[in-house]
Amino acid sequence: MAIARGRRRAHQDYWPGFVDVLSTLLLVVIFLMSIFMIAQYFVSQESSGKDSALERLNKQISSLTELLALERTRKKSTEDQLASMQVSLTNAEKERARMQALLGVEGERGKSADSRIAALTAEAEEKKKLSAQAMSQVELLNQQIAALRRQIGALEDALNASEKRDKESQTRIADLGQRLNVALAKRVQELSRYRSDFFGELRKILGERDDIQIVGDRFVFQAEVFFASGSAEINPEGKAQLDKLAVALLQLEQQIPSEINWVLRIDGHTDIKPIATSTFASNWELSSARAISVVKHLMTQGVSAKRLVAAGFGEYQPLVESTADPDLRRNRRIELKLTEK
Repeated sequence: MAIARGRRRAHQDYWPGFVDVLSTLLLVVIFLMSIFMIAQYFVSQESSGKDSALERLNKQISSLTELLALERTRKKSTEDQLASMQVSLTNAEKERARMQALLGVEGERGKSADSRIAALTAEAEEKKKLSAQAMSQVELLNQQIAALRRQIGALEDALNASEKRDKESQTRIADLGQRLNVALAKRVQELSRYRSDFFGELRKILGERDDIQIVGDRFVFQAEVFFASGSAEINPEGKAQLDKLAVALLQLEQQIPSEINWVLRIDGHTDIKPIATSTFASNWELSSARAISVVKHLMTQGVSAKRLVAAGFGEYQPLVESTADPDLRRNRRIELKLTEK
């Protein structure tokens, strides 16, 4: 009976450890397959992420590195458990040898002992077989880890190539931006020169008048030059002045190079006094209608419509913040501005 108890105890010592090893291996396989799927996902997303993708991939590489370290630790634990199983197998074989020695003394129990020995032998062989399977699984895990490392290396190469392309693109963009700024500055300088010549020619054509002034980069006509109070219909004197303006514009159109995309903007402005008539509901409508009337008349004189822009500002862009009559008169105006589109 003592021998039977010893056999059962030996049988129960290593079986739970073996089950734990198999469970741990199964979890490791599932875990690594998950990592493998995650890595595949990030590989498919590598080309569309740019800066945000680069940051995510760097974080994933760090995480994968930690996971690899964890798997090395688990592999070491598995190998230790396999070594423990081999020790258990050795102990079982020693127990079998001891039992065989005892069988020589207790002949009457020989048949029962032989059957137990055969069972233990079969069990030991089975454990050896399972141990070999566990070793093959460990080898498979090693191969998967190596494949994962190769994928991480490919990701790092792709990241480096992407960073290099980004740097080259940034360099080209900076160079194009600098060249564009130089070209724009040159265009602005050219247009400023033509504006100065145009305004000078207008001053010669129109003569020295108090109601026509140059203010900064704008040629300013008092509204009374073209319109009666509250009206958007150009009077005869205003048409005569606009005819002279059209002549200067036609000359300018011949002088400015075609690559400069210029327009003459006609801005209508009113004073602060409100207007509400059947024709114009507010100063917005009046100022816009006056600017449009000027554009239409210039077009009748041959000025290209693509070189003209009409805009109305109502009373919201005064030259002088005052309600005195002279200042109100200054704020009622038509402005010409030569500019790019």
